[in-house]
Amino acid sequence: MRLGLGLAVVMLSAVGAWAQDKPTPPQLQSGQTTITVETLLTKAEQKALLGDVDEIFRFASKDTGLAIKHPVKKVFESREQVSTMLRKKFDEDKSNQRMERDELVLKKFGLIDRDFHMKPFLLSLLTEQIAGFYDNKTGTVHLLDWVPADQQKPVMAHELTHALQDQRVGLTKWEEQEQEGVAKNAGEDNKHIQTDESDTARQAVLEGQAMVSFADYYLETNGFAGKTLKDMPQLGDKLRAGAGDESDSPVMARAPLLLQQALLFPYTEGLGFEQVVLTKAGTERAFAGVLDNPPNSSFEIMHPDKYLAHAPVPVMLMPDIHPMLTAAGYEPYDIGVMGELDVRITAELFGGRPLAEALAPNWDGGVYYAAQRKSASPAEKATTASLALLYSSRWKNEDSARSFFTVFEEELPRQYDGLVRRKKDEVDDTERVYSTREGDVLLTLKDDSVWVSEGFEVSLARQLRDAVDGVQGSGPLRTAELERRDSRDEIRGELVGGLMGWLGSLGVVLGR
Repeated sequence: MRLGLGLAVVMLSAVGAWAQDKPTPPQLQSGQTTITVETLLTKAEQKALLGDVDEIFRFASKDTGLAIKHPVKKVFESREQVSTMLRKKFDEDKSNQRMERDELVLKKFGLIDRDFHMKPFLLSLLTEQIAGFYDNKTGTVHLLDWVPADQQKPVMAHELTHALQDQRVGLTKWEEQEQEGVAKNAGEDNKHIQTDESDTARQAVLEGQAMVSFADYYLETNGFAGKTLKDMPQLGDKLRAGAGDESDSPVMARAPLLLQQALLFPYTEGLGFEQVVLTKAGTERAFAGVLDNPPNSSFEIMHPDKYLAHAPVPVMLMPDIHPMLTAAGYEPYDIGVMGELDVRITAELFGGRPLAEALAPNWDGGVYYAAQRKSASPAEKATTASLALLYSSRWKNEDSARSFFTVFEEELPRQYDGLVRRKKDEVDDTERVYSTREGDVLLTLKDDSVWVSEGFEVSLARQLRDAVDGVQGSGPLRTAELERRDSRDEIRGELVGGLMGWLGSLGVVLGR
């Protein structure tokens, strides 16, 4: 699944372990009113930090092995300027419409509440969390005048790594691998499936590499000169463990689990991925090598050994279901992969972390499809009641399939008011049929497969299920492959990932 503006952003929550001792802004007490006063950098402090950019740029280049091809532009921004920029990105960026569609699908799946509003929440979250960003469309590193000077330099190392990445591969094109628009036929459906998680994986590469530079610069300037994350992997473990600490983040503390994990995934899992590649294959492979031949799925990010071994990535096929949907009064709305990251988040949300940690590694492929009723009014099309979706997943063993089936079924009463089971309409004990105010629900458990249909009339759901199952076969699933980028040339011939890609287009670093 996807959740995606054109910046490389550093978030405070992603570097929480580093900034545990962040100074608290002074407060002025006046009667019953407490006013927090933000301490801004002076012009002299800003000038000094700008003077350090070239030195830190050289450090990041040496640390990563990525060459400096030209100087980078740098500017300071006020909080008001950043807020205005973020709002403009939200309103104008082409992925804004994509995010709105993804939001409705996520609500239909039950991954976020029906009354949750993504756009204003993300604006509030980013305004709170942003620590710096690199805009690859302008080639500019943006520093923030409210972040203390001693915290700016490691953030600069992070963001300047994005500049080095950009100078090597051209991030504007490199980041945007997913298909645009709504798929209108089976061929386009399968192209969407093949590329659905690529932006998720690439965002994790970008942030993971930048987090390595962040950590190495911190070591270099805090009494461990000459040491790197490769020498002191415990620092990476500390950064990953500290990420997401909500103790001083009111907005992050209110974020749904889905958003918390999706926002932090590129930093935490990306850092873990880069640490493994760095340790086992060296600097050149971990930086230039991964940029030239990037992973294409959350599966590879979560299992870097599989990436290094070129192991197949499970990818399911989609048959031509368009005639059936058209005849039933539906039009295409969305299609994508339910990858291992999506499964981990879904299982934790529905069944708790221990279940998620046990189930996610046994994921063996997943695909979803959402359609919208043509007859729905404009007002109805803004609600989940206008959508119907199907979700097919495969597992490495029958026990895992059964566990996921059970936890998904147990979540339905919390998702749909007035849920009623219709045992008389179930053809055998592999099925569960329910009535809801948004249409029929059909769940099927068969061997190592789980099928979910929400909103489609049950007879149509069975036809769709049989069609999807019929094209998978019994052999190994296809490997997801994208055209690779040669460092000397141009490009040659998941549900959660959209949010990451959207943030990645911003270039924001999230930190605390």
